[in-house]
Amino acid sequence: MGEGEVERAKVRAKPILRMGIFLISHSSYVSVICLIAAVVALLLLPVLAKNTYISENALMPGSANNMLSTQDASEANKLVNDLTHLGLRSPIESQKIVGQYMSGLDAEVTYHKFYPQLNWFHSLHFFTSPDSGISSKTMNCSSPAINTVGIIRAPRGDGKEAIVLVTPYNPEKNNVGEALSLGIAYSVFSLLSRVTWLAKDIVWLVADSRYGEYSAVDAWLREYHDPVYGVDMVDSETCNMSNTTNALEQKLYVDKKFYSGFRRAGTMAAALVIKVVEDGNHFEDSLNIYAEASNGQMPNLDLINIVNYLAVHKQGLRIKVKKIWSLLGSRWLNTLGVIFESVGQIARSLNPQWKFGIPASEYVEGTATLASSLYYQGLGVPTGPHGAFRDYQVDAITLEISPKVSLTKMIRRNDFILRGGRLIEGVVRSINNLLEKFHQSFFLYLLTSPSKFVSVGVYMIPFALLVAPLPLVAASLHADTSKSTMPQTTGVDVSRKSWKWLNSAQKVFVIHLWGVVVTLLPYFICRIPYSTPTTNFTLWGLLSAFSLLILYWILGSSVFEASTSQPQKREWASLKSVTITAAFIGLSLMSVINFATAQIGALFIIPICLMARPLKLDALARSLGTLLRASFNLVLGFIAFPPVAYVLLKVAFDDVDGFNVGEYWNWLESLWAWNSATYLYIGIIHLPCWALCIHILFHPC
Repeated sequence: MGEGEVERAKVRAKPILRMGIFLISHSSYVSVICLIAAVVALLLLPVLAKNTYISENALMPGSANNMLSTQDASEANKLVNDLTHLGLRSPIESQKIVGQYMSGLDAEVTYHKFYPQLNWFHSLHFFTSPDSGISSKTMNCSSPAINTVGIIRAPRGDGKEAIVLVTPYNPEKNNVGEALSLGIAYSVFSLLSRVTWLAKDIVWLVADSRYGEYSAVDAWLREYHDPVYGVDMVDSETCNMSNTTNALEQKLYVDKKFYSGFRRAGTMAAALVIKVVEDGNHFEDSLNIYAEASNGQMPNLDLINIVNYLAVHKQGLRIKVKKIWSLLGSRWLNTLGVIFESVGQIARSLNPQWKFGIPASEYVEGTATLASSLYYQGLGVPTGPHGAFRDYQVDAITLEISPKVSLTKMIRRNDFILRGGRLIEGVVRSINNLLEKFHQSFFLYLLTSPSKFVSVGVYMIPFALLVAPLPLVAASLHADTSKSTMPQTTGVDVSRKSWKWLNSAQKVFVIHLWGVVVTLLPYFICRIPYSTPTTNFTLWGLLSAFSLLILYWILGSSVFEASTSQPQKREWASLKSVTITAAFIGLSLMSVINFATAQIGALFIIPICLMARPLKLDALARSLGTLLRASFNLVLGFIAFPPVAYVLLKVAFDDVDGFNVGEYWNWLESLWAWNSATYLYIGIIHLPCWALCIHILFHPC
């Protein structure tokens, strides 16, 4: 390349370089513009939501007439009556009745025994397959729970695929709603045992939920996918099984149609959890859909779409998804909806093809639903037993059906079972048509209503605008620090001073190591016997603060200070630059694992990262602007503290009256138990960045 070509290449690169220099030099204005744009884009998401559609043509929901008859519903009602008339007898009696009804359909019936596991912090296995082993230390040696499983082999299948129906049932409570859910599942199970079009095996799991719905399903899935041979021997040695337990097992297997071993079907194509509850709505039958799993995982949108289509257009059910009810009566949100509706009307008057804006009432409801979807995905905890299936990459949802008539005074029970059964029949028939797993539609989305969604390409825009200022501000701070500390000498001194930022990088690295220590402390604290969640949280806070004081003392030593006799006045700016860089990297990585956690975390941590400035400098300036900035920084620092942020989210979204610090510990335990990446984000990314920002606020300068 000649000199002329080199000069032309430099000229072509100048506009890009100039733009970069301009953005860095005006990073403060760019930050304000990006943050305002991010908030506006976040509020516009309900307006930008699209109608759902079925991407996989093979599903063909509603293309066939329902085959479930009133006779099937009547037979299912007999099962409901048999279960409700048992009263508070031995739980084994209800399980025997369910097993007998299954075997009457020539299904393969087996019982799966499992012991409940304590919700303790256990060894780390995040982002790996679920732990197939059963630890004797975390096993609760109470009476074992027993799942009842029935399997129908598909006449047109090869045994390689299966559809799972799950009905949680607590035999000790004898709840009418749970009995009705068994009735709906039995009506469908009875029909599927006779049809000739079935191409996938059907597995009906009656999950013993006396120790929790999730734990029952999770225990069965562990045994299904990762069997542990000799587990009965381990259980008997660990829990010292009594003769009473053995006698109960013998009663279950009196009928020769029952199988004593664990039975399996093919690879699970999808799973449906069926529940019946009474929510006090006496106007129409309704259906609630729960889809969130751990780490914000969602099932394929097509699974929700076919349920929504069949429930609305075939069974006349009202579909509901979770909402933040406190937002529905918000005046400011309604005002915002009116503004967007007016803007949409003006846009359509200018060009009828511009379909911008929705009615204000629809905007408020869409925002409440979107906030709920973002909140529950961000918490990282499943909203139902369907969450256990996502750990094995199986698409699953929980269908919660609520009748318009009281469960205890239901005269038209057969009609309710018939409608619920035909809904499940239609969903099973659509899934049965699939030749491969769900893959056509979205896996990354946020719901604004049962029939509207925001795709990943749209909801990433607010997050991108939130994190965009971080590298610009970091570069601007680094450039300003380099200019202010530029020595009058040249040579070796200049080279040494140019690497001054490594001192700040060391501090940031050590504080993040402290975050790792804080993250692992609960593993040892929970071993303390007879401790309460409040005690554990208090001890955790004291140990974390003590370890931070030790590290703070180390940071003040000569190991981390190059020149203690002449402290750098702009050292805080270099530290802030590296802190912002660490926050940017952490949030970007978290957005790949769980976008909702990254989005909520960014709303809390980015403002304090950008605004952090030593309070001493603002106090010395003695102006109204600097005092307001100092006050604002203190408020942001308080809000960004993880336990405080958790309380604010609970109060804003869950509408709770009181709060106990032990609840935060219980939530962290649940995050750990479900291998949620939200736990790692809080301890390794959010908490260290918050601590560094607080350090900057109280920097001695």
